[in-house]
Amino acid sequence: MAFKSENFSLSGPLHLTTVDWANAHYCRTVAACLVHGVYILEQDRRQNRKGHESLAPPWWKFFHFHLFDQFIGRFSIFGAIFEFRPPRSNNHPSNKIAPRYVIAFRGTIIKLDSFFGDMALDILIIRNGLHKTSHFEIGMQAVRNMVTTLGASNVWLAGHSLGSAMAMLVGKNMAKTGVFLQTFLFNPPFVSAPYDDQNIKSKKLQNGIRKARRFITAGLTVAMKGHSQKSGSEDPFVILSPWVPSLFVHPTDNICSEYVGYFAQRKKMEKIGASGIEKLATQNSIVGLLLVKKESEPLHLLHSASLTINLSQAPNLWEAHALCQWWIPDQHLQCNLYQY
Repeated sequence: MAFKSENFSLSGPLHLTTVDWANAHYCRTVAACLVHGVYILEQDRRQNRKGHESLAPPWWKFFHFHLFDQFIGRFSIFGAIFEFRPPRSNNHPSNKIAPRYVIAFRGTIIKLDSFFGDMALDILIIRNGLHKTSHFEIGMQAVRNMVTTLGASNVWLAGHSLGSAMAMLVGKNMAKTGVFLQTFLFNPPFVSAPYDDQNIKSKKLQNGIRKARRFITAGLTVAMKGHSQKSGSEDPFVILSPWVPSLFVHPTDNICSEYVGYFAQRKKMEKIGASGIEKLATQNSIVGLLLVKKESEPLHLLHSASLTINLSQAPNLWEAHALCQWWIPDQHLQCNLYQY
């Protein structure tokens, strides 16, 4: 797969030579490349590259996808729909389980004409206001139309960073209606009070701090929201639990790394018999309680997930947050399933 994005100095997954939609590594790679294709689509638009000058198409054509539609906001392209159209000569048995459409959302672009619009969305993630944006409305309507026409098994969601927050919000809203979409969330933002355990060598101290945060969060929840709990048929924690999105995080990426402790601590709290406190803490966050409206559910909090952690070393935040790590071969990946 010899293609390269000149502006990002990145090559695609050159090691892939066969199609296997039953292989989790292949599915992750395809989803990441399609998201990256959205980044390049926006670069092409900004630099007025069209036709043969465009650098974006190789990122989806190699996997036999076609650009079906693109999402355009006030200032930029922020998402796209890709349709799977394998040639007749490609009759690999696993094509039967391939998605017919993948809806992908890009993250923040550090360029002047896109940056301020993207940063406004980033701030809305913290304030839990992403659902009020036209970006969300456009993506949500497109997903509803696809699912209504084709069924949930034929539609995938994918996103990176800001885009993963958008994909997560869309996926959550679909899950609340009983539609559970295959979803790939690369470096999804986790909004929480600042906490860095990288310099704390004692595992016992780390666990103690995390446990204290759980009790504080649960206490704040009771103080600010009261003791009333919704029934199982109304509780969003219960309704969303069958949806198991795939999360991909790096432990040194401060934007998403807290998901590692979030799920690990949940298991530890359940083991010591504090599942009630843990449920309150899992459904809320300290920052969310302080900044988010009472009736709102923090976007980043999940009930079930397949969590993949990249344990390979990253020299800086830029590389720890990079999308390309999810298609580079020979990464040290650790996978865990958390089912509520």
